[in-house]
Amino acid sequence: MSCDCNVDEIKHKLRNLDERKDLITRLNRIEGQVRGVKAMVEDDRYCVDILTQVSAIQAALGSFSKELLSHHIKTCVSDDIRDGREESVDELCELLKKLMK
Repeated sequence: MSCDCNVDEIKHKLRNLDERKDLITRLNRIEGQVRGVKAMVEDDRYCVDILTQVSAIQAALGSFSKELLSHHIKTCVSDDIRDGREESVDELCELLKKLMK
């Protein structure tokens, strides 16, 4: 039985060089913070100090998500609406529900 569903379809988005560089820089910084927390755990550092760093990582991830969401709305969603693909708005609404848990 065949299905015309695109369940395994992977969407792509071409980003301009500045956007890509900014996102990668943010992720590299977060990756470094996570490695730092790992080193703190391995060094048996005090719990409060580790939790403080974890909070900084969560804030950095939140900032990354806000930036990416902003780009998504300004490009992907706006382009889809202009091209008559209103399902992009439904997808955005579902995403916002997940992000706001």
